[in-house]
Amino acid sequence: MLTFEQIKELIDLVSERNLQGVEIERSGFRVKIDGRTAAVATADGTNAVPQSASDLATPAAASAVVGDAPASEAQEEVVDEEGLHLLRSPIVGTFYTSPSPEADPYVRIGDRVKRGQVLCIVEAMKLMNEIECDEDGVIEKVFSKNAQPVEYGEPLFSIRSE
Repeated sequence: MLTFEQIKELIDLVSERNLQGVEIERSGFRVKIDGRTAAVATADGTNAVPQSASDLATPAAASAVVGDAPASEAQEEVVDEEGLHLLRSPIVGTFYTSPSPEADPYVRIGDRVKRGQVLCIVEAMKLMNEIECDEDGVIEKVFSKNAQPVEYGEPLFSIRSE
């Protein structure tokens, strides 16, 4: 894992050399710095424009995305089948199937689900984010395992629409 100071040094390097960007992965931790934009990607996937040069440690403003590396490259190539809806992770974090280790999972394969129903939790920065279903249907597949890291946009469930 990189320290905050090391990340600031990378941002400085990208800005000073006018690089398009750099991406580094170490021990399942990934940092991507994009030198072409002046926004910082936040954990919820939105962009925030820095208020001052100190927000990014340089006046030239590069953007940085920090998160866990994908658990499986194969999951990135998931193809939508006809009639299947993919519910994707809205944030980077840790996937949990139940509200506590001793509790039953929120849903299992074959369960009928309704829009607004909680399907799982994604923990990000010690906050437990309940992920709700956005489509009525039946759970066809659960892509992540309990306590596995997930990335923004990574498929969590496939739901056969009704």
